[in-house]
Formats: sequence, C-alpha cells, structure tokens
Amino acid sequence: MATIVEAPPVAPAAPSSRGGLWGWLTSVDHKKIGIMYGISAFVFFVLGGIEALVIRWQLAVPDGTLVNEEVYNQLFTMHGTTMVFLFVMPVSAAFGNYFMPIMIGARDVAFPRMNALSFWIFISGGIFISSSFFLGGFPDGAWVGYSPLSTQSEVIRMDFWAIGLLILGVASLLGAVNFITTIFTMRAPGMTLFRMPVFVWMQLVVAFLLAFSLPLVTVGLFQVILDRNFGTLFYDAATGGDPILWQHLFWLFGHPEVYILILPAMGIVSEVLPTFSRKPLFGYQFVVFAGAAIGFLGFGVWAHHMFTSGLGPVAETAFGLMTMTIAVPTGIKIFNWVGTMWGGNISFTTPMLFSVGFVAMFTIGGLSGVTHSIVPADTQQHDSYYVVAHFHYVLFGGAVFGVFAGVYYWFGKVFGRMLDETIGKWHYWLMFIGFNLTFAPMHFLGLNGMPRRIATYGDGLGWNYWNFMATVGSFVIALSILVFLYNAVRSYRSGELAGPDPWDGRTLEWTTSSPPADYNFAEVPVVEAIDDFWYKKYGEDEDHLPVRLDTNPLDPSASAPQEEFHVHLPSPSYYPILLAVGIVTLAYGFLWLPVGYLVMAAGLGIMLWAIFGWAMEDIDHPMGDNGHGEGHADDGGGDDAEAELVGTSSEGAE
Repeated sequence: MATIVEAPPVAPAAPSSRGGLWGWLTSVDHKKIGIMYGISAFVFFVLGGIEALVIRWQLAVPDGTLVNEEVYNQLFTMHGTTMVFLFVMPVSAAFGNYFMPIMIGARDVAFPRMNALSFWIFISGGIFISSSFFLGGFPDGAWVGYSPLSTQSEVIRMDFWAIGLLILGVASLLGAVNFITTIFTMRAPGMTLFRMPVFVWMQLVVAFLLAFSLPLVTVGLFQVILDRNFGTLFYDAATGGDPILWQHLFWLFGHPEVYILILPAMGIVSEVLPTFSRKPLFGYQFVVFAGAAIGFLGFGVWAHHMFTSGLGPVAETAFGLMTMTIAVPTGIKIFNWVGTMWGGNISFTTPMLFSVGFVAMFTIGGLSGVTHSIVPADTQQHDSYYVVAHFHYVLFGGAVFGVFAGVYYWFGKVFGRMLDETIGKWHYWLMFIGFNLTFAPMHFLGLNGMPRRIATYGDGLGWNYWNFMATVGSFVIALSILVFLYNAVRSYRSGELAGPDPWDGRTLEWTTSSPPADYNFAEVPVVEAIDDFWYKKYGEDEDHLPVRLDTNPLDPSASAPQEEFHVHLPSPSYYPILLAVGIVTLAYGFLWLPVGYLVMAAGLGIMLWAIFGWAMEDIDHPMGDNGHGEGHADDGGGDDAEAELVGTSSEGAE
C-alpha cells in the first residue's frame, strides 16, 4: 500500500515581530480575532455557569434562602443573557472567524478592520452589560425582556440590558456582512458553493439570519429605551400600547436566533463525523439544503412562543403546523449524520464522542420541541420547567456539545499542540452524565407543575427529589469544566505536537501548518472536489476502499515551516478598538442624563476621532512592522487570494 509523504510534527510557530499585548489589541488577523472571540466567550461561559450554580443551589431544597427574590431575578436574567448573547453567539463567531477563511482557501476575511471592529464592539457590549453588577445590579426582567418588566423605569438595570443588546447587535451585524462577502467573493479557485464544507455553509446561513432578524429586535429595543426614558407608550397597555407587540418583535428575532445558535454546531458536527467515520458526509447536498430550509422556516414559527397570549385559533393552528414542518429538515440532518456513521470505520476520539452526544441530546431536545407545536400541550407546558428542559437539551446538549467537539477537533490546529485524549474523555463523560442529571429531571418537574422563574417552592409539592438531583448534576457539569480547563492549560504548555494533519482530515485547513502561518497559504489552493484534501491523499482500490497515494498535498508552508514566506496582508490598526471604546462611553453617558452629557460628548469625540483616523489612515505606511512581511493591503486586503508571494524561498513561490 502506498503511503503519503507528510511533514513531521513541528512546534508551534513563533509569534510575529509585532507580538505582545499591543499586537493583539491592534491585530486584524482573522485567526487572532477568532482566538480572542473564543477566549472571551469562554470567560462569559464560566460567569454564566457560576450564575447557574447559584440558581441551582437556591432550588436544591424547598424554601431556599441562599439569595432573595430580587437577586434571584437578576441571576436568571443574566444567566440567560450571558449564555445566549455572550457565549454561544460569540463562540460560533470564534470558529467562523478562525476557520471559515482557511476552509475556503482565503488568506483573510473581506474586511479585516471591520472584523476587528466587530470583536471589540462585542467585548465592549459584554463588559457594558456585566458592569451593571457594580452599578445598581444586574438586569432583572428576564432575558426575553417582556413588558412591563422591561419598561418599568424605577431602576436602570434593564437600560443596561436593552442598550447592551443594541451594542452586541451592531457587532453581530458587522460580522454577518463580513462573512457573507467573504464567502461569496473570496473562495479559492475551483471551490464552487457546493464544494464548500458544511461548516462554511452553516456560517453563511447564520449570517443571513442575523442580517434579516437583527433589525426586528433593534426596533423593539429602541422602543423599550424610549418607553423607559422618554415617556413613550409603545408597550403600556393602560394607555393604549400593546405589550404583545414586543413579544412579536422579540420572537421574530428570537426564533431565528435559536438556529443562529445551533447551526454552527451542526456545521462542526458535519465536519467531525465524516473524519472519524472515515466516510464522506452522507447526503451532503441534503444536509446543506436542510440547513438553508431551517434558516428560512425559522422566520415562520415565532408565535409558538406565544400560544398562551390569545392569538386565536387560526394563528395558533398555522404556527403549530409550521412548527411541525420545521422538524422535517432537522430530521433530515439527524438521519444524514446517522447515515454517515452507519457502516463507517469509527474512531471514538473525544471530538467524535462530543459529536455523537450532540446528535443524541439534540434529538431529545427536538422531540420535546415538537410537543410545543401541539397547542393544548404547549398551553400546559408554557412557562414550566418542561420548557427549561427542552431548550437546554437543544442549546446545551446541542450547541455546547457541538462547541466542545470543535474545540477538541481544532485545538491542535490553532495552538500547535493536541488536547489530551484521556482527560478529554473524562471531560466528556462527566459533562454527559452531569447534563442529563441536571436537565432530564426538569421534564418531570415541569409536567408536575413547577413553574420557571420562581426563587423558592414549598415542601410537599413533589418537587424536592428532582430539584436536588438537578442541583447535583449542575455541580458535576462544573467539575467537567474544571477538567477541561486543566486539559487546555496542560496541553497548551506541553501537549503532543499536532503536525499539519493530526486527524487525517478532509478539508483545506488540514493542509496548513499547525498553527497556520499569518498568510494561511503559501500557495493559493485549487479545489477540484468536495473534501478535496482527502481525495488528494487517497485513491480507491477495486473494492472501493481508500488507498493512500504517493503525493504530498500539503501547502508548502506546512511542509517547510522553517522557510520565510512574505505575503501582502492587511496592516494592524488601533482605530477599531478606539471606535468601540467611543461607542460604549456614549452608552454609559446615556444612562445618567443629564449628568452624563459630558460623558456622551467624550464618547462622541472618541468615535469621531476613530472614524476620521480610520478613513485617513495611510495604508502604505501603517503603524509599524506588522510582522506579516513586507507588503500591506487596505481593508479589502483580505481578498488578495492571488497576492504576490515574495521572499527568498523557492518552494511555493511562483
């Protein structure tokens, strides 16, 4: 049998000449931005997890006294807000930022500085909302912000929430436009839309969902701010306003938001399962179209969150049927994932375990979700712990398991060293057991009548045992996260060297060094098929079994990492972070009018300085050596797929 010629594992690349803190603050490299997104999101994940542990400790026994009702309201509001807007969304952006350009054969995103701006606005918005803890208390009107809880103006807590979500929405919208432009204009030669990895497809669908859904909730958030601060009456039922209007606007965004959260994880799993089944993804086109169908139909099911609000039988029937319909493309994906594994030569690595766990837990969450399409059943389940169980099986059992599958799959590619497999499996089984021990009992609690969002409950209601078990499970999840943190730190320092292709992967990121060079590819790849890298490594024998070829399809920078390649790349800039600082300063000033007018003026001044500085920045003489080499490019410099390769190396330079 022929063997492929591969480069030996190499140590992680040395940092560029512009390293250190300033290098990270001013970087426009999509990989550094992806890492910063991921680390920031994980910090918020830990904070949200701590909030969840306090909630579960409070509910472990009847008549809990750990926190009072006011603090409890703040905790569950901030827990939901943190996990949805500050963890799952940005961690998906982290994977997209780092891997989407590499997977389509690009050297960067279409608008590198705008990409940096998106990250810094996100981190500013996250800090803005979280800082409310020190400035009067966390938001306390639930993460869904229903009026009148969100519009009572005695305290500013929900102002932090509404303004913070507006800031985060700007970050998401900038990222969406950037991803759409990059995917449509910067694919490598030969990479047609139906040769793109499924992960890239899901990022594209998510970008369109963000572009069309964010304006809807933006209108609602502005109305909340106006009602709270300027005496308008959009949501005041006593004066002719309509609080149900907020629910329509929020869930018109909020249900596409569910798929914004889960589709990237579906994309990750669609990359992991074929790799460790050693088979192509079963029904690639069906998986792609199913993802697009989920995105489209997601705009037609929002009112199943409102079946108890008096919509009437016609609307309830229509939305119930649409909710059943959206289960079809979801089911297609599940069957295709099972079909991929069926008959495969499966390796149960840690990323594979998390992916299989994703499929199983997401299926359970989907089945409980279908019950919400039945209006009488939903009426009983509404605002009960059954709903809490459902969306955690979808978003934790789905999105979080998918995220960890991606972390274990790509950690070596990002940092040059592999996560430990034994510790990783301990992490998986602890999380799997803890997750089911926490959220499975909530189905029983909800069907036995326990409402959500209550700070205490009386003894003798039949809820004691299951609440205690759920609390035990939550601490098992916390233990699993500590195991992961130990694994990450240990492996980052002294883990096994990854090499360019540690998993025998199928897509373009595995052709590069680990971690990839600043420019991603020394030679722009030419794509000839789906899973092009796999088919350049393998042929088939007469029994249609894979046979390795005597070829070396690795990028020259992966097979000769000691060589210097200098590629035209965008220059670093401090204007994106400066603009983000101006925006959040303006927001802080708005909270304390009229005293805040001076702060608002300062924020506006910083914004104008950043905008004009950005517009007038001399791209030919940037802030200094950016560590990328000799050439520089403007904000469209990321689209230099055909940029000249200069330097002394003859390998890869043509």
